[in-house]
Amino acid sequence: MELDEVVATAKALVTDRFPEARAAWLAGSVVAGEATPTSDLDITVLLPGPPAPFRESLVHDGWPVELFVHTRESVSRWIEKDLGRRRPTLARLISSGVVLLDADGAGVALAEECAMILAAGPGPVSDADRDALRYALTDLLDDLADVTDPVTVAALAYATWEQAIKLLLTLDGRWWGTGKWLVRELREYDATHGTSYALRLHAALVSAVERDPVLLTVVAEEILEAAGGRLWAGYRVEG
Repeated sequence: MELDEVVATAKALVTDRFPEARAAWLAGSVVAGEATPTSDLDITVLLPGPPAPFRESLVHDGWPVELFVHTRESVSRWIEKDLGRRRPTLARLISSGVVLLDADGAGVALAEECAMILAAGPGPVSDADRDALRYALTDLLDDLADVTDPVTVAALAYATWEQAIKLLLTLDGRWWGTGKWLVRELREYDATHGTSYALRLHAALVSAVERDPVLLTVVAEEILEAAGGRLWAGYRVEG
């Protein structure tokens, strides 16, 4: 289905379900031109008040749909929450989406505001947060070096891969993500810095799952060195 047909389908859903909507946006793989047979429609809707905020999954006209329904106040709260966890989920949904509806100008205004938030990044990391990431990655590497059970090795390898990426992105003042979004952020890092961490960490993860953690340890320690090195003995958190 062409994008304009998908937009028409999404718009029809919004106008039918939410006649009082102030604004709505369609985002996700379909808009980005990366749709697969299992892709869904990510639709964010701005209402003037209740029943928002809520989230709902449904099927409409044969499409799986994820609805994210907000008020202006809940948008602000969620964006603040996303800033704290360095994962700009809602800002991405709004700023990268096609405006389906804009009854009072909020659609364009919020999209511009969210684009500015994304461009600014999550801000510098505190020493305490950086050291917490160093400690977590160090602890994973210690566990990975000793374990022999293949199921546990696989679990630790993935956790190490993810933690190494988060530390790398944090040091560069970049956003995190989950799943494919974490990989996209890592690839953007590589494109900016002329590095190949996405490919290197993938190869290292595969090797570790096959019970050879050496390569993953090497890449993770390289990232740790940029953060100040391994951290375990003497690490202390008050409270």
